Amino acid sequence: MEKMWAGRTAGAVNKDADDFNSSIHFDSKMYKQDITGSMQHAAMLAACGIITDSESKLIIDTLGDILNDIDSGKLAIAMDAEDIHMFVEAELTKRIGDTGKRLHTARSRNDQVALDVRMYLRDETNTVLELLYELIDAVNEQAKQHVNTIMSGYTHLQRAQPVTFAHHLMAYAMMLMRDCSRLRDALKRMNYSPLGSCALAGTTYPINRRMVAENLGFDGITLNSMDGVSDRDFCLELMSAYSVIMMHLSRFSEEIILWSSWEFKYVELDDAFTTGSSIMPQKKNSDMAELVRGKTGRVYGDLVALLTTLKGLPLAYNKDMQEDKEAIFDAVETVQKCLNIFAPMVRTMKVNKDNMYKAAQKGFINATDLADYLVVKGLPFRTAYKIVGTTVAKCVSEGKVLEDITIDEYKQIHELFDTDLYEAIKLETCVAKRTSEGSAGPEAVKAQIDHVDDFLTNERK
Repeated sequence: MEKMWAGRTAGAVNKDADDFNSSIHFDSKMYKQDITGSMQHAAMLAACGIITDSESKLIIDTLGDILNDIDSGKLAIAMDAEDIHMFVEAELTKRIGDTGKRLHTARSRNDQVALDVRMYLRDETNTVLELLYELIDAVNEQAKQHVNTIMSGYTHLQRAQPVTFAHHLMAYAMMLMRDCSRLRDALKRMNYSPLGSCALAGTTYPINRRMVAENLGFDGITLNSMDGVSDRDFCLELMSAYSVIMMHLSRFSEEIILWSSWEFKYVELDDAFTTGSSIMPQKKNSDMAELVRGKTGRVYGDLVALLTTLKGLPLAYNKDMQEDKEAIFDAVETVQKCLNIFAPMVRTMKVNKDNMYKAAQKGFINATDLADYLVVKGLPFRTAYKIVGTTVAKCVSEGKVLEDITIDEYKQIHELFDTDLYEAIKLETCVAKRTSEGSAGPEAVKAQIDHVDDFLTNERK
C-alpha cells in the first residue's frame, strides 16, 4: 500500500521498520471516532467554502458507508495500513477518487489522532462511570441488608471496635463515589477539541474550529495549536484516576479474599465467581478477586510507562507519543473488565452474620466502651483506659471475655463498676451508641446509604 505521505521520500520503508512504525493493530479500535470526526471536518470545510457542498456530501455519505461496512464486517480493516487514519482515508479515496483526497485539507494526522484519542477515551470513560455506578449500587444494596449485622472493625488487621457490615461496605461506596468525581473532573478538562491545530502551527485556511467542536460534543477548542497536538495530560489524568479505582478494587479484593477464607468465613462468594483446584477437591478459590488484585499493578505500570515516555519530549508532536495508545487503551480496558466482574461478585456474595458476631465477641472490641462507661462515671479517660487495659489482661490470662467477669470481680478492680456495665458493653449497645455523622451506628449508616442512593439518582439522570 502506497504511503499517503510519499513525496519528500519514496514512501518505501524496510518491512521490519514499517511494521515497527505501524499502529494499526491497536489504534484500529478508534475507527468510529476517526470516521465521525472526519465527517464533521468535511461538513465544516463546506460551511467555510473550502470545498463544495456536493464534495462534502459525497465524502460524508461515503464515510458513513465505510463505517457501516466495518461495523457489519463487510469491510475488514487492513492490518498492513500504517494506522487507522491512513486506512480510512485510503478507503475513501479508493471509493470516490480525488474528491476523497480533499478531506485532509486543513488538518494533520497530529491533530486528527489527538481528536480521536479524546473522543475514544470520552466514550470509554463514560462506560467506566456506568460500571462504577453499578458497583456502587451493588455495595449499597448489600449494605441495606446488613445495617444491624455486627462485625469487628479492624486496625492493623487486629480487632478494634464493633461496627456493622453495612458500615464497612459504606467505606467502599465513599471511595467509589470519589472515583466517579475524579473521572468527571478529568473528562471536563479533556473535553476540548484539538482539531484545526494541524501539525503544530494551525492553518492558513479560513476554518471554523468551534463548529466542529460543538458538533462533536466538545465544550470548546484547545487554545494553543502546539499544545493541542502535544498534550497528553488528559491521558495521564485518566490513567491516574483509573489507578486509584484499581487501588480501591484491590483493597476490596484483599478483604473479600480474607473474609472468604476458612479462618474468617465472614462471606461466601457465589460459585460463579470462584474456581476449584486441580488436585485439592475441597478448594473454593476466590480467583476473580485475586485477579483484580493482580491487575492493579498492570494499570499502575501503564501510568508509569506513559509518564516516562512523556517526561523528556520537546514540543510539539514526536513519534514517541504513539506509545500513549497501548498504555491508555490497556488501562481503560482492564478497569472495565475488573468492574464488570466485581459488581455481580459483590451482589451475589453471601454474608455469614453468625461468624461475624462470634468473632466480634472474642476480640475485646467493646473495651473502649467499657472505658467510656468509667468516664461517664467521673474518671479521666486515661485513668479509665489503664483500668480497662488491666481488666483485659486479666481476661486473657483466665481465658474469659469482658462479659464473663462477675460484678464482684469488677468491683474489686474498681468501685465505680456496677451491674449496668453489662448493658453498656453489649455489642449491640456499643454500635447503637455511635450516633455521630458518618459513624457505625445503624441510624448513621442509614443516612450514608440514603446519601449513596441520592448520588446514584443524580449521577444517572
